[in-house]
Amino acid sequence: MTGSAATVLVVGGGTMGAGIAQNMAEIGVHAFVSETDPVTADAAQDRVADGLRRRFRAEADMDERVAEHLARCTITVGLPDIAPDLIVEAVPEITELKRSLLADLDRRYPDVPILASNTSSLSIDDLAAHLDRPSRFIGMHFFNPVPKSDLVELVVGADTADVTVAATVAWVERLDKTAIVVRDSPGFATSRLGVALGLEAIRMVEEGVASADDIDRGMVLGYKLPIGPLRLTDLVGLDVRLKIAEHLHATLGPRFEPPELLRTMVADGRLGKKTGEGFHTWP
Repeated sequence: MTGSAATVLVVGGGTMGAGIAQNMAEIGVHAFVSETDPVTADAAQDRVADGLRRRFRAEADMDERVAEHLARCTITVGLPDIAPDLIVEAVPEITELKRSLLADLDRRYPDVPILASNTSSLSIDDLAAHLDRPSRFIGMHFFNPVPKSDLVELVVGADTADVTVAATVAWVERLDKTAIVVRDSPGFATSRLGVALGLEAIRMVEEGVASADDIDRGMVLGYKLPIGPLRLTDLVGLDVRLKIAEHLHATLGPRFEPPELLRTMVADGRLGKKTGEGFHTWP
């Protein structure tokens, strides 16, 4: 991992996967992004390119810089025949999808030292149940937008080896980010606390306590949060937040029961920034 020729395989080129690949390219690592078909592969390529253009938009040589970094991103349909130093699974938060994919990755890449899942809430021990080599498996929870975020939450399962944790911390430091290490538990540390705050803010809107703008403004100005809980919910996606809340409700009990307002907004397609409307309106 220490050389410039290091290679990372990111499986899933959505918002998070594309952000991880972009971040890897920025530090000189060659990132392969695996998608399922040509349409999703093209979309992943566009996401990485758009992210790089935002990264270098203030530079006079933006086009050259973008092209240079894109050359370190290879988008593939299917899993590539490579020997990666790190694999990061970044597909949607669907337990069976992740289980099946991780088991396949475990078989196809027996020599990769770290197999990581970018899950924000699903149990690492549960995902590791069908792996032949669970000692190299770890949760690697990135935050959106990946290139600008300073944090990666590392989630350690019962079988995760100490050497895997140390090597993953080294990857996080190489990305110029800070790692926190937490034991596998429902919602880990960040999602559990973040969702609790977000759900209570949604209940306050539902009950007419205050507007979304005023709730967010109060938390930013009064508690020095960098972003209000409802604006953050819009950025994460109301559908994503609902899935996490349902998982925490099932594992931790009624305090995480999703508010009816959240269910209604998701059913109506008001998912936040990605649809242009959530608790706030997005241009």
